[in-house]
Amino acid sequence: MDRRDFLYLGAATLLSSQVGWSAEASPNSKMGIAMTSFMTALQPKDAYQSLELCHSLGAAGVQLFALNGDLPKLKARAEELGMFLEVMVPLPNDSQQDIRAFEKTLQDAKAVGAACLRAASLPTRRYETFATFGEYAEWVKRSDAALDAAVPLLEKYKIRLGLENHKDRTVDELVAVLKRYSSQYLGSCLDFGNNIALLDDPLDVIQKLAPYVVTTHMKDVGVESYGEGFLLSELPLGEGFLDLSSIVSLIRAASPNAHLMLEMITRDPLKVPCLTDKYWAAFPERNGLYLAKTLRLVAEKTDRSKPLPRIGQLPKEEQVRMEQDNVKACMAYAKRRHWA
Repeated sequence: MDRRDFLYLGAATLLSSQVGWSAEASPNSKMGIAMTSFMTALQPKDAYQSLELCHSLGAAGVQLFALNGDLPKLKARAEELGMFLEVMVPLPNDSQQDIRAFEKTLQDAKAVGAACLRAASLPTRRYETFATFGEYAEWVKRSDAALDAAVPLLEKYKIRLGLENHKDRTVDELVAVLKRYSSQYLGSCLDFGNNIALLDDPLDVIQKLAPYVVTTHMKDVGVESYGEGFLLSELPLGEGFLDLSSIVSLIRAASPNAHLMLEMITRDPLKVPCLTDKYWAAFPERNGLYLAKTLRLVAEKTDRSKPLPRIGQLPKEEQVRMEQDNVKACMAYAKRRHWA
């Protein structure tokens, strides 16, 4: 066992004792955890460790970064624990090698009994990535080509993929994509807070994407103003301003089989520079009405008694502790409301 394994297993054991789960206990939960909740500090080395970590927190399942390690062992352990698996996958580019790699991931996902897949067309953020609308339009062509290659394979292997609203498309743009393909195997990984950064109303996003939901990134968020726009930050469930009860009810009514997957990212607040020229370059269809509504939302929802948390200057050990505490707090909050 190397030092990384030792530290990881020690942290997982500590978590297990703190939340009251024995090594073999059934979580008796409905909610899973997306491994993006641990990308700041504690990072398991493979899918098996990710499964064990989420089990120690009482999760019903895990959305894995990737299918790696001993896959038969992973499948057997998930079945033993009664946990479901979801898998994050990159969409293929137009090369045959990349398409074959995507197909191999689908084969592996079927082999381990994965419930569904999650993908993001753009791993970055639209307003940070594109300096002109022309650059964005070229990306749209590449993204469409990736989906053109992916959807027939999803249908061949009969496995559903949720395309995340990942600060790339406005909600109306994403709905148009899903309608265009009109495939039962392509839907949404509905992130509760991302599209605030694109000046979309958060409840409008839920209402429009709820019928397409395959899986979710469940979160709460807070906001603050800053000189070039506003700050957006994930917060433990119940500490932000999202109407989580209404959101969960809408999703369960429209897509009752979709999993609630916690995504609690512990990090410094994200800057949304919506008062700069560069921000607007890739948004020709947005206008002042969207900006005014969002800035009013920010003004109304800013908690001036409690600034958004910052962790960047903290020691690594403190970041790990905060990350663990935030996830545990979210799981406890969800359980009290019978979401988990």
